[in-house]
Amino acid sequence: MGGCFSKPKPVEVKVELTLLEKEKEVDVMSPNGKASPFSDCRPNGALGHSSDEDSSARLYHKPRDYVEASVCHVKDLENGQMREVDLGAGRALLIKEHGEFSAIGHKCPHYGAPLVKGVLSKGHVRCPWHGACFNIATGDIEDFPGLDSLPTFQVRVEKDKVIIRANKQDLQSQKRSKVMSRCSAVINSSTGFSHILIIGSGPAALVCAETLRQEGFTDRIVMATMDKHPPYDRTKLSKSLESTAEQLILRSLDFLQRHDVELLTEKEAVAVDVKARTVTFQDGLKMEYRKLFVATGSRPKPMNYIGKDVGNVFYLRTPEDANSIATLANNKNAVIVGTSFVGMEVAAALTDKAHSVSIIGMQAVPFRKAFGEKVGKAIMKLFETNRVKFYMLNEVSEMRGHHGQLKEVVLKSGKVLRADVCVIGTGSGPATAFLKQSGVHMDSKGFITVNKMMQTNVEGVYAGGDVVTFPLLQRSNKKVNIPHWQMAHVHGRVAALSMMGNATEIKTVPYFWSAMFGKSLRYAGYGEGFDDVVIQGDLDELRFVAFYTKSEEVVAVASMNYDPIVSRVAEVLGSGKTIRKRDVEMLTRLGKTGDMSWLIDKDSQ
Repeated sequence: MGGCFSKPKPVEVKVELTLLEKEKEVDVMSPNGKASPFSDCRPNGALGHSSDEDSSARLYHKPRDYVEASVCHVKDLENGQMREVDLGAGRALLIKEHGEFSAIGHKCPHYGAPLVKGVLSKGHVRCPWHGACFNIATGDIEDFPGLDSLPTFQVRVEKDKVIIRANKQDLQSQKRSKVMSRCSAVINSSTGFSHILIIGSGPAALVCAETLRQEGFTDRIVMATMDKHPPYDRTKLSKSLESTAEQLILRSLDFLQRHDVELLTEKEAVAVDVKARTVTFQDGLKMEYRKLFVATGSRPKPMNYIGKDVGNVFYLRTPEDANSIATLANNKNAVIVGTSFVGMEVAAALTDKAHSVSIIGMQAVPFRKAFGEKVGKAIMKLFETNRVKFYMLNEVSEMRGHHGQLKEVVLKSGKVLRADVCVIGTGSGPATAFLKQSGVHMDSKGFITVNKMMQTNVEGVYAGGDVVTFPLLQRSNKKVNIPHWQMAHVHGRVAALSMMGNATEIKTVPYFWSAMFGKSLRYAGYGEGFDDVVIQGDLDELRFVAFYTKSEEVVAVASMNYDPIVSRVAEVLGSGKTIRKRDVEMLTRLGKTGDMSWLIDKDSQ
């Protein structure tokens, strides 16, 4: 997806020559189209940010490193419009809002979505695929998922022509990292003390560490994880089983070292002493901390069955697990236990590799609780069309092996399935057992309870990600657990700001996605306890929008093949507006599926 461009077109030569002729002239550039001396313009449109690894080098680019092009007439764009434009050396997103032009990278740094198809509102653009938001003036990421921001480009209007000047490297990379501080404390790496200790290496942990450095934190940060790899994109494990850890890496060891984030791998926390402010790890290591952030994620729920010594049965946790599953399933029989998102995504990924794929589920319809029966049945039909067999209202009784390797899965109904590999995806729970005697408050299910600033009941101890219940603004601050990749990013940022004394509250609208058979399902909001579903479009064709309502209010939305409707709803809900059930029902009766004009009007009220 992101980052691949075609070879420069011949027009680039013309642009280059024009620049060389103008080297001695005074440029009149502005990020918003207003005339101002270029010498006064901030590099890349934002002070204190850089897309280069060495931010100081940013100020010394030669004119030949830049490209300049007239991209349209000043009247070609109306207010509130976006256009993807070609500068010869790459493309940019041109935006007009409140009469002013701005230009930023055109691809979302997360997965490369075309932002021109996203949602422009109130100074930011929201990604159509996964809901990340970027400030159109600075390019900064303002809502997640993703780690990087966008480059910004200089814009000016001259003789009714809109002209963009851009750094070629930025046009090619389409992303930048915010400038981060370095650790100024003189501490031996073997010292068992860290000003901030982070347990975990998922998105909550990583965003927490990066935010601390972005906000000027200059003391020691240690990130301790059970994983043996640097932070990687765990969401891809179930979708891309053959991807290696290196291909999934979010931040390299080199990146972490350059920004003084110390990573301790294969470290499992076994106890926390909040009075002594120490964490004990399984290998005997003890570390003192001044502030602690717990982001240990979830662990698979164990399943009871006969034959636990049989091999080739997996709880998908690591890239190595995923690679083994893909290899063992090749032209063989695969059985998936559970209709969780992980289980269903693995099943979808195996259909073009395995001889047969079977899914065992306890419910009659997959995803019924999350999406309702109608949407669940439509997705089930998609799987059946792709030769997946379902054994619903069933459970596993026994795993039978031959020479220690799996050969059969026996169901409680008595049915016996041939199986060479089995993946168990029956759900997960918080990885918080090591906190049981710590004094950190947890609920009956083991989730850590935190406030709006991600603080626990213990001073200096914060938590985020899958392990917490937190107050959700859209549900009147009801404490909820939302194990979404996107929400974990938010928790990490809020926790870091709280540690720095810059407390901020979570206003993010939950957003998640799933991919099966090349089709993407998107979802925004918090639909738990919904009492009705209003469906627009065609479920049989998997081109639909489903609005989940509680009483007379829309609390969540899901869609397939109707981008960017989910991002638009997320924008409306995030602004504090209410979407009424009767409005959705009226448009459904009128057959206006995917019509977003009413949401645009509501968002601008």
